[in-house]
Amino acid sequence: MNVAIIILAAGAASRMGQPKQLLPVKGRSLIKYITEIAMDTPCYPITVVLGANRQLIRGELDKMPITVIDNPKWEDGMATSIKMGLIGSYMTAKEIEAAIFLTVDMPYISSELINQLIDKAVQNPDSRIIASKYDGQIGIPVLFKRSIFNDLLDLNGEQGAKKVILQHLDNTETIDFPEGKFDLDTVVDYQDYLKRQN
Repeated sequence: MNVAIIILAAGAASRMGQPKQLLPVKGRSLIKYITEIAMDTPCYPITVVLGANRQLIRGELDKMPITVIDNPKWEDGMATSIKMGLIGSYMTAKEIEAAIFLTVDMPYISSELINQLIDKAVQNPDSRIIASKYDGQIGIPVLFKRSIFNDLLDLNGEQGAKKVILQHLDNTETIDFPEGKFDLDTVVDYQDYLKRQN
């Protein structure tokens, strides 16, 4: 299965007070760390969607074999980044059969998790979505098969991947990702993450 990865990294991180994409994680910036994880999978293409602070962040991705897309409408909401990510992936490789969406603020994402999503998608050919399950909910990281792409392109404003998942629960499989409940939205979140690494 030809699977693209789309990393959503366009937000301003207003609750963090600084670009969370540049937070140090395991000796590199968070955006570089997540992108390297994506590169450590069979997925192609890997598309990173930037928006706020893109001039600061873009240099972190120099010389990586990825597609970087600027989303000039990032302030209009998550839906714009999802659309730009799909467009950028399709422009790079028109034969993609599925796309995995990641957000830049989930430090426990791993290449093993991404491979689990792909394996489950292959094992369940009739399922159109493979979502992560954590803390009593399902969501990102999530794999959407190509038959769902139009639903993603129909999203507007702050609508995100979860809306499409909920529309297709009958065609959704899940994998357990308990660490998915930890994301880096605030300085306290980041401090807690650092403590857990010690």
